[in-house]
Amino acid sequence: MTSPLLPTYARAELSFEKGEGPWLYGRDGERYLDFGAGIAVNALGHAHPHLVQALTEQATKVWHTSNLFQIPEGERLAKRLVENTFADVVFFSNSGAEANEAAIKMARKYHAAKGHPERFRIVTFEGAFHGRTLATIAAGGQAKYLEGFGPKVEGFDQVPVDDLKALKAVIGPETAALMIEPIQGEGGVRTVSNAFMRELRSLCDEHGLLLIFDEIQTGVGRTGKLFAYESTGVTPDIMSVAKGIGGGFPMGACLATADAAKGMTVGTHGTTFGGNPLAMAVGNAVLDVILAPGFLKEVERKGLLLKQRLAELKDRHPSVIADVRGQGLMMGLRTVVPNTEFVTAARAEKLLLIGAGDNVVRLLPPLIVGDADISDAVNRIDAACLAIEAEQKAHAQQGAVQ
Repeated sequence: MTSPLLPTYARAELSFEKGEGPWLYGRDGERYLDFGAGIAVNALGHAHPHLVQALTEQATKVWHTSNLFQIPEGERLAKRLVENTFADVVFFSNSGAEANEAAIKMARKYHAAKGHPERFRIVTFEGAFHGRTLATIAAGGQAKYLEGFGPKVEGFDQVPVDDLKALKAVIGPETAALMIEPIQGEGGVRTVSNAFMRELRSLCDEHGLLLIFDEIQTGVGRTGKLFAYESTGVTPDIMSVAKGIGGGFPMGACLATADAAKGMTVGTHGTTFGGNPLAMAVGNAVLDVILAPGFLKEVERKGLLLKQRLAELKDRHPSVIADVRGQGLMMGLRTVVPNTEFVTAARAEKLLLIGAGDNVVRLLPPLIVGDADISDAVNRIDAACLAIEAEQKAHAQQGAVQ
């Protein structure tokens, strides 16, 4: 039977009926270890009791009022984010793309409010992914996402990461901001060097530009810090957040300093659903867990453990794994074989992984994953590598016969 869903996804022949912690239970009767976490969304795993309680309690009260009225839980969540980051103000949205749209508009409005509306261009970096709206695919600059959607939205210039000369050359009188992911997720779990981040901050200060960090995938504990910028020694002016902040509930946020946001006055931006009581209840519950004493230290420790175990696999399977990269519980394996082949082999071992650019496979387990789960995942990856190697050997023997 043909699906009535728009065919924009190549979906695996697999669906799930329930989840618990880092595990998903398929309708095929099998149990799967989930090291994709809904593409870094299910930060606290599946059916986390504190999140379930927060959502169900709020669901019996009020779901939606719109932002025409005060939403106390939103005020509380914004206050907690401000207290734990560089930011002074927060705008809540429904997704990462919307958070990035707010960031882009905020950067442009900042200069317009200062009497320089000509300063609207934003420099982004090759390999970036900032969302699927017309503006954010233009910001990402990848041809495969832009093709067929008409003229590219004006105002974005891409340069290679770590190419300071190219960056300096593209900055001009129309430049408003620089926008970067501390670790490119979709781009292949590629970490931007702290030295380059410091150069970005210096250039922004020198030219009166705003520095925007896209922490949609790296944020909310994923790297072992609440936000990845904390590890860089660099503070942005604007930061977009989503994925893990809702723990599975659709939610995003744009954080900013008071100065960067001063052009965003009443009526300049809005959202119907963003910051609704249901989302705010869940967002606060997520922070309850992640900000608890010792939680982020544990994420850091588990990230190092995972990285060490993956490095051992790389040494044992050089014909399958070429490189191990990442930080915290945002890890990537650049594979020798096509990454789609690796993901399929892992799924045969009942382990869920996610592909990325640069022929990388991402490991994005929930932050509550245990040491035993990490060992289990490593064993399943080992088995997947052995299966791939057996196939490689069979192909080589077949080629020798021919």
